[in-house]
Amino acid sequence: MGFHDFYRLSSHAVILNDQQQVLLLKATYADCAWGLPGGGLDQGETIHEALVRECKEELGCDISIEYLSGVYFHSAVNSHAFIFRCALAEGQMIQMSDEHSEYEWFDFDALSPVQKIRVEDCFYFNGEVKSRSF
Repeated sequence: MGFHDFYRLSSHAVILNDQQQVLLLKATYADCAWGLPGGGLDQGETIHEALVRECKEELGCDISIEYLSGVYFHSAVNSHAFIFRCALAEGQMIQMSDEHSEYEWFDFDALSPVQKIRVEDCFYFNGEVKSRSF
């Protein structure tokens, strides 16, 4: 990869409820897909700073970052996604931004195949950060 080539990085949160369901947001842009909270890094941001900012923007909530569980290359968009286990700050209510139309808590078996791999890597984290390509 050359110095001036275009490349994307993003950070995303795996947030579980008490029933071990995963929080997903439905986008109001592109293909209106369901996805984990988070998004692209702004210039000069770390992966942690981007995740905290994106979750505050998208959820209206503060989060705590517990650990980085995986780094995933997505060839379709020439991007690496950093996946973190996170928790919502105590007592906060989700206040969605205009970027998303709704949120829902999903069981593992209802996730898309790629999403399921990333979330299971996070849920079954054993201290080894996973690295996969899709």
